[in-house]
Amino acid sequence: MKSLIYITLLWLLLPGMAVAQSTQEFFSGSERFFAAHVADGKVDYKGINADPSALNALLDQARDIKVNTSDEDTYRAFWINTYNLVVIKGIIDNYPINSPLDKAGFFDKTKYAVGGEKITLNDIENKKLRAVFNDARVHFVLVCGAQGCPPLISQAYTPANVDSLLEQQTKLAVNNPNFIKVKGKKVGVSEIFKWYKEDFVTKDQTLVGFLNKYRTTPIADGAKISYYSYDWRLNAQ
Repeated sequence: MKSLIYITLLWLLLPGMAVAQSTQEFFSGSERFFAAHVADGKVDYKGINADPSALNALLDQARDIKVNTSDEDTYRAFWINTYNLVVIKGIIDNYPINSPLDKAGFFDKTKYAVGGEKITLNDIENKKLRAVFNDARVHFVLVCGAQGCPPLISQAYTPANVDSLLEQQTKLAVNNPNFIKVKGKKVGVSEIFKWYKEDFVTKDQTLVGFLNKYRTTPIADGAKISYYSYDWRLNAQ
């Protein structure tokens, strides 16, 4: 009887154990990949193109991994890493390329088999993350393959570090004088803040108010905001 109970419990637990193992392998593999191919926010596309086996293996793993919002940290970490890996995959599939925009439909037409679905990069950003979490910090960790993006980091997002890295990368971005260009009461900001205005500006918060939550030197109230042109050149080493 005891052995029957044990077998029954094991049968019930095995799917969850398999999912946990596959996500852990995915995070570990992503950590190795980003460490090997990213430095100072730039990606070694030439090296990846010469040997894409590690990238392809990671996306093969991501194809069948299904994460649930009930485990918020695992869910966020999985989709952030997957987005960044899929951007790299899209570039390698069209390599050599000078900009992700050189490929029509790069963000909104090309579909990838990840997370048990076939979805686009825009689907990951807008449906898997923005629609689920009211967290504007996500814009500073999803890296679109261009120099105008906040930089890609040389490590993976994991359930243990995802929240601290979201905070870290947001602070780095809004304190970067090349990203937030302050001259007295004139402030130039990335077009990210225009494209996703509703994520940063609410009835209770201005854009300056959002930025000042993370800036070490606050922007003056009443500052005049302008948007500088996005740099779509490839973020290549």
